[in-house]
Amino acid sequence: MADLFEDYPLGAAWDEMFAATGEPRPTYASLHATLRPLAGGDLRTRADVLARAFLDQGVTFALKGVERPFPLDIVPRVIEADQWRKVEAGVAQRVRALEAFLADVYGDGNVLHDGIVPRSTIVTSAHFHREAHGLNPPNGVRVLVSGVDLIRDEQGDFRVLEDNVRTPSGVSYVIENRRAMAHVLPEIFGSTRVRPVESYPTMLLAALRAAAPAGVDEPVVVVLTPGVHNSAYFEHALLAREMGVELVEGRDLVCVGNEVAMRTTAGERRVDVIYRRIDDEFLDPVHFRADSMLGCAGLLNAARAGRVTLANAVGNGVADDKLIYTYVPDLIRYYLGEEPLLPNVETYRLDDPDVLQHVLGRLDQLVVKPVDGSGGSGIVIGSMATDEELATVRQRLLHDPRGWIAQREVKLSTVPTLIGESLRPRHVDLRPFAVNDGNKVWVLPGGLTRVALPEGALVVNSSQGGGSKDTWVLTSSDEDVFEPEPVPTLVGPQVAQPRRPDPGPHFEDQAQQQQQFRVPGRPAC
Repeated sequence: MADLFEDYPLGAAWDEMFAATGEPRPTYASLHATLRPLAGGDLRTRADVLARAFLDQGVTFALKGVERPFPLDIVPRVIEADQWRKVEAGVAQRVRALEAFLADVYGDGNVLHDGIVPRSTIVTSAHFHREAHGLNPPNGVRVLVSGVDLIRDEQGDFRVLEDNVRTPSGVSYVIENRRAMAHVLPEIFGSTRVRPVESYPTMLLAALRAAAPAGVDEPVVVVLTPGVHNSAYFEHALLAREMGVELVEGRDLVCVGNEVAMRTTAGERRVDVIYRRIDDEFLDPVHFRADSMLGCAGLLNAARAGRVTLANAVGNGVADDKLIYTYVPDLIRYYLGEEPLLPNVETYRLDDPDVLQHVLGRLDQLVVKPVDGSGGSGIVIGSMATDEELATVRQRLLHDPRGWIAQREVKLSTVPTLIGESLRPRHVDLRPFAVNDGNKVWVLPGGLTRVALPEGALVVNSSQGGGSKDTWVLTSSDEDVFEPEPVPTLVGPQVAQPRRPDPGPHFEDQAQQQQQFRVPGRPAC
């Protein structure tokens, strides 16, 4: 029987399975031994079963107007237990620092008075909202849910690419990917100790209940969605169903006298906590966009009065600004008195005139990003850009240096991926999800691995041909192990789930990864 890994090529990127040709790393030894005897055709058949199951269940996205199953590669990504503990601690540290930063920015502003972050950087951020000033959540948690995007560089080290503390999405794929993989590759789970992920909805609900207004013993929690046509509607519906709470739209809510209620067939029912999946600008037409039909008038006043909790908090987007991202290591030192456990990808701040001139002289070697972009929009990869594109971005940087950052183009790590009936290396990133209940930051073991399926591509967006992988965090002896339940085959009829047209802007991020640059004679950004 032919070796499934025959002619598997290794390139300049860090390959997570192989240390050298034919030599699997210890983390992947069990998976490699299980996959190696399988025929490529057999693996392809199982992959097709996965795709059909996702299509039947509505785990789909729209590409050029065509509804397609969201690509789940059948080869999982594996992270060793000790390695994951470092990631887990680093993500939790980052969330705690950003919590302190947001409380400070919308409160006393000490970080500005002490010169850690320039005031101009804050007030010019597109997602800094003065309306959130003095709006303090009941248990002090502004970042209840976060998704911190990580990459592994050419040396295999994890680095933070960006923070997502507004309405991060993608966790539904973590849950569905694990369920599907347990169905089609049960023998691999039998040989590998994998930490479970199905507790996420339970942890999320507990954190939402802990964020209820003071004096509420049995809080009523709802998930607020923009509606069925939203790109992440599948996730909204899944989380509401898994938590056992109502999924509502803005038209289902009413706010009178700072009291929020939802309309039901039995009349109005008080609402205490809203897990909102609507951007700030559309949440409350009284304070933000007056033409918004997605939110509910009066929500912000009710939150300020302490009668309802909005999770995540309004105004968190200032921490997602990619220019603020460059200051997070300093924020960790300032608020926590600790050194960062996960380094940033080193980045040029273009609002410094000297740094800007240095970058303009090397545009063909760098990756340039808008500070408030998402889904890979606006990114220019210098090595792949035409002279005309470089000339255009040069003018944009000169016109609005505050609106951009620059980073070195680096190769993302690779993981074997099924292409046709063969395994080939493909670049990946990772989005761990964290839940903060006010006492502890809990990080879901694994998170969402996104994979760029075209050969050589660094773009992990599904709209650009990307997909995902199940992410396995191996256990130590004292941790729980994932054990798939006996289930029928996925080939038969499936229960229909809400369909989703596209993974959406907060899910579709381009992982053009980079490492910081140091201008000669100047401190690192």
